[in-house]
Amino acid sequence: MASTSNNSSSALNRRDFLTKSAMSAFALSMPGIASSRPKQATSLEALFKETKMGIVVHSYAARWNPKVQSTSYPGFADAMDLIKHCHSIGAGGVQVGVNNWSSDFVSKVRAQKEKLGLYLEGSVGMPYTTSEVDAFDKNIAAAKASGMDVVRTVCTSGRRYEIYHSESDFQTARSKAIAAIKLAEPVLRKHKVKLGVENHKDWRAPELAEILKQISSEWVGATLDFGNSIALMEDPMTVVKTLAPFAVSTHVKDMGLEEYENGVLLSEVPLGTGILDLNEIVSICKKHNPNITFNLEMITRDPLVIPCLTDDYWSTFGSVPGIELARTLRSVREHKSTTPLPRVAQLSNDQRLDVEEQNIIKSLQYSENKLGLK
Repeated sequence: MASTSNNSSSALNRRDFLTKSAMSAFALSMPGIASSRPKQATSLEALFKETKMGIVVHSYAARWNPKVQSTSYPGFADAMDLIKHCHSIGAGGVQVGVNNWSSDFVSKVRAQKEKLGLYLEGSVGMPYTTSEVDAFDKNIAAAKASGMDVVRTVCTSGRRYEIYHSESDFQTARSKAIAAIKLAEPVLRKHKVKLGVENHKDWRAPELAEILKQISSEWVGATLDFGNSIALMEDPMTVVKTLAPFAVSTHVKDMGLEEYENGVLLSEVPLGTGILDLNEIVSICKKHNPNITFNLEMITRDPLVIPCLTDDYWSTFGSVPGIELARTLRSVREHKSTTPLPRVAQLSNDQRLDVEEQNIIKSLQYSENKLGLK
């Protein structure tokens, strides 16, 4: 019996050794893989666990610096409050705004990040003039010092169909955006921080891809939002396939659609209850960037109005074919929900905060149970 036990133990030791050796070789072949995981990892196996889904600060639109106080859902005054809460509900990381952080606050954020084992990403404003580069540099330095390797940004002033009313208006905005990215790139390179430009209901996917190719920097990529571009009459999976090769970060969401007299109503809904093929999208993102983070942006609000049947909506789109509109309207009808899209404006403050929290928790649970992010 003793001999059998020893043989079995030896076999297990050899298997364990081979497994760890293979994992070590794989880790060495994937630069940066260790730095993308929590610092608390004490074994090679821990480095290969999936990172849990993180939370974008905008998911807490009602609770972040609230105008109305609540005893049931106390507001978040700063990043420290948000980080602590997101950890308490099981998130793997946080994406939060970085602006004029003091060195003392940066140290506190870094210590909290390392204590809780979360990843952090930033959200920053862009430098549109040379006089704004210094402030941008300070924000990127603060982001890096707090433990962030990726920051997200928006390069236009709002939703394309609401802000711009002619092709020339939008082309002016495009030129300013490219100039801002060029001002930002040397700062990002200096601090070794990657910038993700979001498809924020402004750029259609080929437009953003063209800009990123033009910039051609390892420090400038995309923050791929899974659902925003529906507002621009784009097919979500086409957007993902176009931008995933550039993606350094994500905004994960699921979307619900309704028709109204002038177009489409668009809502973020809890993951798994909308129209997006989230498993396929996550798989595509991982294929192009194995270290990519998945950040939940579940914004609890009334549906957004997309007036795609009005003339002004199309004033910036040039030669976008009508088939894009037809496909979007067909998708609305094919995926029509049996219940109306959620509305929260009529709710009390505490009711709205409760719905916001439950939407986030449901989505985190879905990400673990159905998307394998655990």
